[in-house]
Amino acid sequence: MKKYLSILLLAFVQALSAGSLNVAATYGYIGDIVQRIGKDRVEVTVLARGDYNPHVIIPKPSYIAKLRRADLLVINGGQLEIGWLPQIIRQANNAAVQTGERGFLDLSTCIHLIDVPTSVSRDMGDVHPDGNPHFFLDPDNLPLIAHAVAERLSELDPDHRSFYEANEAEFKAQWQEHIKRWEEQLRPLKGTKIIEYHRIFDYFLRRFGLEIAGTIEPLPGIPPTTKHIAEKNSFNVNIAAAYCRTCTIRKTRRRICPRNWASGCSSSRMMSVR
Repeated sequence: MKKYLSILLLAFVQALSAGSLNVAATYGYIGDIVQRIGKDRVEVTVLARGDYNPHVIIPKPSYIAKLRRADLLVINGGQLEIGWLPQIIRQANNAAVQTGERGFLDLSTCIHLIDVPTSVSRDMGDVHPDGNPHFFLDPDNLPLIAHAVAERLSELDPDHRSFYEANEAEFKAQWQEHIKRWEEQLRPLKGTKIIEYHRIFDYFLRRFGLEIAGTIEPLPGIPPTTKHIAEKNSFNVNIAAAYCRTCTIRKTRRRICPRNWASGCSSSRMMSVR
């Protein structure tokens, strides 16, 4: 009897998953959007953990296995994954998710990238030749990303286009409510000067009228020296936390020095945008 019930349960699970799309996403924010648009029509796998530096991901054999089963691979693009993803795609040997195929979606192609360099050389540090790839921190870009995902899911699963479009509309409506709240929260900080560690927050800062005063890094991807940080000591500005996974700004009027930067802003006022 137990064996018979197990067979029925397995058949039921297989029936539920039949026809669903296997989607691999390089980062967590992408996987979340795909899940909200695809809901029970997709099986989403996120490759990189959210607490890792997105520039430096150590490839794992499990990533290859996940890509082999994927019907769709959605990446951030803008060469953010350039250091780890190409070799995984190559070793997965899945024709469906190769560059240029319908099963490959580069989100940077639907976004206007900022900070596109006119030329690239080693003297400029680890710059992104296509522009700043951290575009998802501008909340106005998320609806564009959701639309791109809905369109690609509809192409791969045309019988459920109306389903994906309805979920996209639902997501956009909810997202606009979040944007209204964030604008209200951040309005008092408009015009505030911000120093960031790496050029991660540029889209976010520009969107909400915050002024970028500089970076702790002397060049992109180059760790700061004590001398470089000391040169920033003359800045009496606010500090944007480095590699923060939520949109958080620590507000302080203290001068910047190695000790203050390394230890954080214990006397500062923190505003978390959620």
